[in-house]
Amino acid sequence: MKIISFGDVHMATGNLTRMGEVFRDTDLIIVSGDLTNFGGVRDARKVLDDVRGACSRVLALPGNLDHREVTPFLESEGVALHGKGIVVDGVGIFGCGGSNITPFNTPTELTEDEIYETLKEGHAAVQGCRPLLMVCHTPPFQTKCDRIIGGKPVGSIAARRFIEEIKPDLCISGHIHESAATDVIGATTIINAGPFKGGGYVVIRADGSRLEAKLQFL
Repeated sequence: MKIISFGDVHMATGNLTRMGEVFRDTDLIIVSGDLTNFGGVRDARKVLDDVRGACSRVLALPGNLDHREVTPFLESEGVALHGKGIVVDGVGIFGCGGSNITPFNTPTELTEDEIYETLKEGHAAVQGCRPLLMVCHTPPFQTKCDRIIGGKPVGSIAARRFIEEIKPDLCISGHIHESAATDVIGATTIINAGPFKGGGYVVIRADGSRLEAKLQFL
C-alpha cells in the first residue's frame, strides 16, 4: 500500500495538480490538519473535494486553524482521524487534531491532557495492530519537527509521552511550518512535511509489518 500525507494546506491546494505522477498509484491520502485558514465547513469541504479529486480514499484531521465545526464535518464525511482509529490494508492509523495551547488563541486548541486522551481513544480502536501510524497535527515536543524560528521547541509533551509509551512505527505531524524535517524518538520515525504550499509531502509504503516513510518536496 502507498500512502501520501501532507498538511497545513490552508486552502492552498494548487500543488495537487503538480503531483499527478505521485498520486498515480496512491491508495490513500492523509491530510494532517489545517485544511483551512481560520475557516469552517464550507472551506473544509472545498479542500476535501480537491483532495478527493486526486485520490478517492482520504483520511483527515482538523488543525488548530480549522474552526471546531470542521471536526464533526470530517466525521460526517467518513474521513475523520481525530480521536479515531482505523485499520487500512493491515495498517493501524489513529490521530489527534488541533494543537496544544498557543499564545494566539486559535480556534482548535487542546490541553496536554486532552491531546493524550484523544490519542488514547484513537489508539484503542487499533490496539495490537502493527504496523502502527500515528497522525498528530502538533509534533511531539523537542524534536527537529517542532522548532520555531530561533530554535525553541513548542511541540506537545503529551504527544511525545504517548509515542514513548506506545512506540508507533511512524508519527506524521505538521503545525510548525518552519520545521519540515525527519527525526526519531526511540524506534518511532517523526516527520513534519511543512506547509503544503511549500511543496512538502510524505510518501509512506506499507509492506507487511513494515512502514517505510520519506519526506519529499516538489
